[in-house]
Amino acid sequence: MCGIWALFGSDECLSVQCLSAMRIAHRGPDAFRFENVNGFTNCCFGFHRLAVVDQLYGMQPIRVKKFPYLWLCYNGEIYNFKQLQKQFGFEYQTLVDGEVILHLYNRGGIEQTASMLDGVFAFILLDTANRKVFLARDTYGVRPLFKVLTDDGFLGVCSEAKGLINLKHSTSLCPKVEPFLPGHYEVLDLKPSGKVASVELVKFHSYKDEPLHVVCDTVETLPSGSFDLETVKSNIRILFENAVRKRLMAHRRIGCLLSGGLDSSLVAAVLLKLMKEMNISYSLQTFAIGMENSPDLVAARKVAAHIGSEHHEVIFNSEEGIQAIEDVIFSLETYDITTVRASIGMYLVSKYIRKKTDSVVIFSGEGSDELTQGYIYFHKAPSPEESAEESERLLKELYLFDVLRADRTTAAHGLELRVPFLDHRFTSYYLSLPAELRTPKNGIEKYLLRQSFEDSNLLPKEILWRPKEAFSDGIASVKKSWFSILQDYIDQQVDDLLLEKAAEKYPFNPPRTKESYYYRQIFEKHYPGRSNWLPHYWMPRWVKATDPSARTLKHYKSAPQE
Repeated sequence: MCGIWALFGSDECLSVQCLSAMRIAHRGPDAFRFENVNGFTNCCFGFHRLAVVDQLYGMQPIRVKKFPYLWLCYNGEIYNFKQLQKQFGFEYQTLVDGEVILHLYNRGGIEQTASMLDGVFAFILLDTANRKVFLARDTYGVRPLFKVLTDDGFLGVCSEAKGLINLKHSTSLCPKVEPFLPGHYEVLDLKPSGKVASVELVKFHSYKDEPLHVVCDTVETLPSGSFDLETVKSNIRILFENAVRKRLMAHRRIGCLLSGGLDSSLVAAVLLKLMKEMNISYSLQTFAIGMENSPDLVAARKVAAHIGSEHHEVIFNSEEGIQAIEDVIFSLETYDITTVRASIGMYLVSKYIRKKTDSVVIFSGEGSDELTQGYIYFHKAPSPEESAEESERLLKELYLFDVLRADRTTAAHGLELRVPFLDHRFTSYYLSLPAELRTPKNGIEKYLLRQSFEDSNLLPKEILWRPKEAFSDGIASVKKSWFSILQDYIDQQVDDLLLEKAAEKYPFNPPRTKESYYYRQIFEKHYPGRSNWLPHYWMPRWVKATDPSARTLKHYKSAPQE
C-alpha cells in the first residue's frame, strides 16, 4: 500500500501544487519523495511509501539503468514477478515486484504489460523516449486511482481523490476529478509543453475471462471440461489456497481481520496453515472488532481457538463509533449508507492494529459476497441466471463500495490490504461454473463455497455454516443492531424540515432518510459538489427494501448466542 501522485503540464508553481500530495501521506508513512521529470519542468511525481518489499531500493518513481527513459510510480503488489522473470529472462536491478512493469512494457508494450500482471495495482508509467504516459488499474480496482484531465491537457493522477481536488489550474476553477476505471489502461500523448492528450482507453481484462498470466501461474492446469461436483469442489480449494499462498509475499508482519463469518474465517484458516507450511517464524495475529458480546466477537473467538492464532479483540462502544463518523467519511470519499456503516468498525480495528501491533500486511475476506452470492437478498432471485448477472454487476461495482471501504479504512492507518477472494484466477473459474451451481441452496447462501471446504477440518462446522451477518450488523448485539444505534443518534441531529427539503439541496442522489442526510452533509463539507463520485446508493435487489441492512430483510436469522 502506497500513495502515488503525478502532474503533467501544470500551469501553477509545482512547489504549491505539491501540497496536495501531502493529503495522502497516510498511505505511505515510511518515506516520501517528489521528483521532477528531466526536460519537463511542469511535470512531477510524488510518492508516499509503505515499505513491504525491498526496504533498500523500493523508493519511487522507479527507474533502472537499462531503461533510463522510463519512469514508474505504482501502488500494489505483482505476485507473479518472479515467474515472469523466469518466463522471459528479465534481469532485475532491484527486489521490487513492480520493476517487472518496466521490463514487460519494453518487451511487448502496454497491452501485454497490463494483461500479464497477476496482482493488484494502479500505476503511472512515463516513456519520455516515445512521449507517452500510461495509466492502468487492476481488474477489480483493489488499488485506487483517480485522475483529473482538463480540456487544455493538464493531467493530475492520485491514489485518492483528496490529493487532486485542491489543484490549481488557470482554465478551470474546479477541475473534474473522477475514478479511473478498473480493468482498463489509458494511453496519452505527452506534448513538448508537458501537456497531454488522451489517445485511447482500453479494457484489458474482463473478470469472467481466464487471465493471460495463467501461463506462468504456480498452478498451471486444472481438471477441466467437467462440472462434476467433486472436481469443482477440489478446484475451488486448490485455487483459493493458491490465491492465499501468492499473497504471502511480504517483508513485514502479516495479520488477518477476523469477523467470525465464513469469508474472513476461511482466509485466516488457510493463511495460518500455509504460514506453518512455509515455516514463517512469527504467529498469525487475528483481529476482531465489536461491541461487548457481539455475534462477531463470539464467532471470531471460536475460529481463533480452532486455528490457533494470536487473537486480538477490539471492543468499542456506541460513542466511539459515532465520534469516528466524520473521519471515516473523509477517508472514504463517499456518502453511501452501507459503506459508511460498515467502515466504522474496520476503521477502528485498523487504528488499533497500527497503534498496538507490528502487523502491517492485513488479509481480509472482501469480494466473497459478490462472487459467491453471499448477500441475503440472493435468496429472492427469480432465477439462477439473474443471480449470476447480479453477481457480475456487484463485482463490476466493487471499486465503488466494498473494495473502496477496505482500501480507505486500512490505508488511513498505513496498512496494506490483501484480498484473496478477488484473485483473478479464482474469480474467473468460479464465474465459469454453471449458474445453477452458484445459487443459495436449502436456505443457505454461498452453499457451494461451504461445501467445498466441508471435509477440510479448517473450520468448526458451526462457523462453516454460519448464516450471513453483515459486518456493520455483526459488530453490535442481536438486540440492537449498529444501524439502529446510528439512526437513534442521527435522529436527534437532523431536523425533520431539513429532510423534507433534502431533494432541493441535494438533487443528485437525494437523501431519503435522516441517516443518509447526515452522511451527505459531512461529505459535502469535505468534498463540495463531488456527489457524482457515487453514481447510486448500494441497495439489495428483488426485495422492497428501504434500508441496506441485512437485518431488515425477512430472511434474516441470527445464530443463537451462547
